[in-house]
Amino acid sequence: MLNTRTRQRLSRVALLAGVLAAAFLLAGCGNSKHSAPAPSGGPSAATECGTNSGRGCAPTRQRVDLATPSFSHPTEITNPLFPISRLRTTVLLGHVGGKPFRTETTLLPGTRTVTWRGRPVRVLLSQYLAYLDGRITEVALDRYAQADDGSVWYLGEDVFDYENGTVSATEGTWLAGREGPAAMIMSAHPKVGHVYRPENAPGIVFEEVKVKSVGTTVDGPRGPVHGAIVAHELHADGTTEDKVFAPGYGEFRTAGGGDLEALALAVPTDVVAGSAPPALYKLTIGAMALLESARIRDWEKAAAIHRHLTAAASSALAGGPPPLIKARLHGTLGALAKAMESRKAARVTQAAIDVWQSALDLELRYLPVSEINQRRFELWTQQLRVHAAAKDLGGVTGDVAVLEWIRDRFADTLDSAQRRELDLRLRDLRAAADARNLPAVADHAARLASFLRV
Repeated sequence: MLNTRTRQRLSRVALLAGVLAAAFLLAGCGNSKHSAPAPSGGPSAATECGTNSGRGCAPTRQRVDLATPSFSHPTEITNPLFPISRLRTTVLLGHVGGKPFRTETTLLPGTRTVTWRGRPVRVLLSQYLAYLDGRITEVALDRYAQADDGSVWYLGEDVFDYENGTVSATEGTWLAGREGPAAMIMSAHPKVGHVYRPENAPGIVFEEVKVKSVGTTVDGPRGPVHGAIVAHELHADGTTEDKVFAPGYGEFRTAGGGDLEALALAVPTDVVAGSAPPALYKLTIGAMALLESARIRDWEKAAAIHRHLTAAASSALAGGPPPLIKARLHGTLGALAKAMESRKAARVTQAAIDVWQSALDLELRYLPVSEINQRRFELWTQQLRVHAAAKDLGGVTGDVAVLEWIRDRFADTLDSAQRRELDLRLRDLRAAADARNLPAVADHAARLASFLRV
């Protein structure tokens, strides 16, 4: 995911330069039989090596993705190694460039249609939202369909790279039938030596995967997960990394170049029966209350809340939560304790939000995804207020974008009047941010949070 996408982003400039150079050379020689293949994906487009150098790809005979797939029931994606129709949402945690990294993937409601080879194919749409060091860094809307043989295909993505809170690039965007062919993202029955291309639009995006092992056991959020596969992935810039795919989870772990992205929690795979533990509720409420007390600098009250919050966290962590979320929560609790010692409102409010986020991740095992997304929406209204208080315009602008994207995850659960009201309030918030009116931004954010609580 982000490790691969980050490398794609860095390699696009080099790749584009190579493509342009080749185009100038071909124009100079005037030989039409050397012209570039049609972007819609003919045989040569499907088999050419899409790395910047044109080298490093596996022999074509090893490919298992060259036959044209048929799609009778494309949105019933049941492949256990990429079960996107069954996965409502996932959280992945790790680090990139030494900074904390987080992604949330969410299956959006409804289906879309992609026209490929002259025929409409219904696809599921998954939202990928990535944060680096607590700030939005990328969003992708990914289109998936399952072929009749059980293989899963990638039919395109809309990519939005963010820098300092605003969209800086969309070059990774592609659509099957427009920039290239549909791309196999998981074979029906992976075997060692299988080669396929999850992205195959040379000049825009390119990945080639070779299955290294099958039947692997990995440590999951709730214990050992059997039947995983390990794949070696080649990128357009020639770099490689290993990826793990696990039954019930899909993409499970990506590591390369010192960076790591690992699955922390998936729903419904990791759902726990019964109500959420009272300590978890107290942890969430405590983080929210501490945030407000620190905002008005009531340090006596904040200290009392912090004591209760710490006790609730100790109880919540004793129940064996998913290891990666547990580790992240431990870190945020430590940062909160140090911030409380400093009695600096900006540090305490930010640390409280970070604890709140981990608490919501833990609650995801017990509560409906739509409810968690509404609570995440509220969390980001508070993050926006923290950035507004710090006069951090880039942070504010990025937070507005996060709210706009999270809105798409739960808006279908609201009635039409609520949806209209939510969208009006979001438009007012965006207008205030665009006008750089930070006091108005903070006011709109507070009103948005109150609106959803009603």
